[in-house]
Amino acid sequence: MKKLFYLIAALLSSSAGYCQTAQEYFDRGITKYNLENFSGAIVDFTKAIEIDPKYAKVYFYIGQTKMDLKDNKGAIAEFTKAIEIDPNYADAYLYRGDAKWYLKDNKGAITDLTKAIEIDPMNARAYLYRGSSKDSLHDSKGAIADFTKAIEIDPKYAVAYVFRGRLKITLGQKESACLDFRKAGELGREDAWEDIKKYCQ
Repeated sequence: MKKLFYLIAALLSSSAGYCQTAQEYFDRGITKYNLENFSGAIVDFTKAIEIDPKYAKVYFYIGQTKMDLKDNKGAIAEFTKAIEIDPNYADAYLYRGDAKWYLKDNKGAITDLTKAIEIDPMNARAYLYRGSSKDSLHDSKGAIADFTKAIEIDPKYAVAYVFRGRLKITLGQKESACLDFRKAGELGREDAWEDIKKYCQ
């Protein structure tokens, strides 16, 4: 009987060693995400949440993965869960705003992106995305201001120069637009050289 007890105890101890933590599932999910195994990543992220339902970062990454799978509505639901757990999760507002932009909910996007900026005023990407949403609502002045702010925060943010340049073209500001395209090209944006060929010859 004593031998049986020790055998069961050893087996329980051994199997406990194989129980994975929420962090381990999360890390494994990140590895799969980086390998673009998105469905596999979601399986591991979901297991992490089953262990720790208050793990806001996991909901965020499920949302990001769903965006990569073009499921923006599903992504919004996940980002919302992350925000419910951590109301100061700037990146969750940022990405939820981006997902709303893809769904053409530009006002909702601006609300989320403004919140992201309130939490993290040096978030250049939030200004870029908000500028895109303002552009979609024909607020050219507001869009240019946001693209400019993104560039002030990160002077090497090539895509912000491209977006600002294209908007300037629509406003008839060709000379200034071409300067933006040239700067973006120097920073490595190949499409900026195509813009120069199209607009600046």
